[in-house]
Amino acid sequence: MTRHNRILLSCIYWGFVAYVFVPLILMVTMGFKDSKFIGFPIKSWTLDWYASVFADAETISAFGYSVAIAVLSTLISVVVGTWIAVLLEGRKFWGRAAVFGMTVLPALIPGIISAIAFRIYARYLGIEPGMGAIVWSHAVHNVPFVVLVVMARLSTLPKSQIEAARDLGADPLIAFLRITFPYLVPAIMGASIFCLLLSFDDFVRSFFLGGYEPTLPVLIFAKLKSGMSPEINAIATVALILTAVIGVWAERFTRRMNKDS
Repeated sequence: MTRHNRILLSCIYWGFVAYVFVPLILMVTMGFKDSKFIGFPIKSWTLDWYASVFADAETISAFGYSVAIAVLSTLISVVVGTWIAVLLEGRKFWGRAAVFGMTVLPALIPGIISAIAFRIYARYLGIEPGMGAIVWSHAVHNVPFVVLVVMARLSTLPKSQIEAARDLGADPLIAFLRITFPYLVPAIMGASIFCLLLSFDDFVRSFFLGGYEPTLPVLIFAKLKSGMSPEINAIATVALILTAVIGVWAERFTRRMNKDS
């Protein structure tokens, strides 16, 4: 690679980094502004906006509501996605391609179309807007990601281990619990964290299927209707820090599990 190519690639890389991180830095900075209006210059700094976030019962309730939805939808999507991945990986049967295509389809449909479809189907099934409807829609949307991650891990599982367990008298269930499942734990953990963050951050499906109690993204959208303020920046910054901490922990945990296995 020539020197000019290296310089060009370096410029592209740092341009991308600036494109991603500069808006985040500005968002975090505005959360400390001692004024109700967003913009420069910042004449004085304050922590009042962050104090108001933790003192606001509505914001804390929305945060807890979002976490509960994310946890429940992740549990459902992990169980269903792992089962589908085990069913599909390494097996040949009629209709396998169709099953795989239908499984990954929810991840390919645009969010707004998916939300409208879920809303219509929920009304047809008699499912009332609220927590149950949101958990259902998030779980369906997250299943494809679990399937893809777990199938990728399954494809590297040495078949000799399963065959050895079967030769020693283990039935398929025992072989799965003793051999396959421990091998899949890093992939399942990684997929779980990814689904957790996806669900927590989801706005479109939560907005269309939500009831009177808003999730955190829906609450932020509602506050935006009255104008941008440092309070919204503070809420977004807290959510950003929490998701970043979870993401970094998940990445290190998954890497450590992969090394141990």
